[in-house]
Amino acid sequence: MSMKPRDRVLGLFEGKEVDRMACYSGMGNVTTAGLEQLGYKFAEVHTDPVKMANSAATSYKLFGYECAVVPYDMCVEAEAMGCVMNAYEDVAHLLYPTIKEKLIHSPDEMTKVTIPDNIAERGRFPLVMEAISLLKKDIGDEVAIGSWFLGPFTLAGQLMDLNDLFKLVFKKPNEVNILLDRLADLIITMAARYREAGADYITIREMGAPTDVLSPRSFRQVIKPHLEKIFKNIPSPKILHICGDTNLIIGLMNECGADAISVETKNDLVKSRETIGTEPLLFGHVDGYNVLCNGTPEDVEKAVLASMEGGVDAVWPSCDIWPTAPLENLRAMVETVRKYGAEKWARKNR
Repeated sequence: MSMKPRDRVLGLFEGKEVDRMACYSGMGNVTTAGLEQLGYKFAEVHTDPVKMANSAATSYKLFGYECAVVPYDMCVEAEAMGCVMNAYEDVAHLLYPTIKEKLIHSPDEMTKVTIPDNIAERGRFPLVMEAISLLKKDIGDEVAIGSWFLGPFTLAGQLMDLNDLFKLVFKKPNEVNILLDRLADLIITMAARYREAGADYITIREMGAPTDVLSPRSFRQVIKPHLEKIFKNIPSPKILHICGDTNLIIGLMNECGADAISVETKNDLVKSRETIGTEPLLFGHVDGYNVLCNGTPEDVEKAVLASMEGGVDAVWPSCDIWPTAPLENLRAMVETVRKYGAEKWARKNR
């Protein structure tokens, strides 16, 4: 059986029989090779829906990635909430947009934050939805179209000083939870709008909450309730991604209600499988920088095989693909999955 990439990706979520593992992502994957082919500057693709869509499509067209994902930067939600973004439009080299002016400047302001009624019309939300629609028309019959949001805690770290937020988790957990609950409502609202625009799947990226920085107890009390609310109220397919070491919280992640869990290179896949069992969908965990960007094609093949042997259901990079990753490495990732994906999938599902 030979399937279209889109059918392979979505069939897994639907419990259908698929021919092999898929190789895709729920995170950014624009490349300088794609930008150069189109003659785009990196800063342009964040503020132009056509350029955003065209550049996202190049990952499928250039190296066979089985998805297209927008947006690329982590400022969309915060900008729509009123933060000031720096897109570095006058900078020639690669710089992702950042927030240069926060919305919250003191703990007292946390509980005063409200979600505007017209949130879908603010900032770059309309631009992202247009890019999703354009991708759907361009390559949506062939590949799965994905989008993503920051998780509530990580988003709160864009609205205010992140170090202050970490401290307030312990000093003022009630106030933090009020803020995160409202941000969860924002994500639920916009996830529905992204799906209406044409997104096939949504990833929630709560990368600010690994056990490198927060204890499992804090995750249970402050992070998990809001993730549960989100996944209960957004359509499937829906994926939870957390960067860093997640072995101590992988069981809690599995309880949040996502259809799949995406993990990073620090995660021990064997331990994760021991904790959550064989049924939950687990994606990962090829190092997006040290291997895909700075390694060789042989390093990439080795890393992909390690992820497969570790028990993943789909091969994903550990985080965003760094744009300067060589095409030969990205092709090696996809080709390794094509070469071994059917065998590994059959062995895994005996």
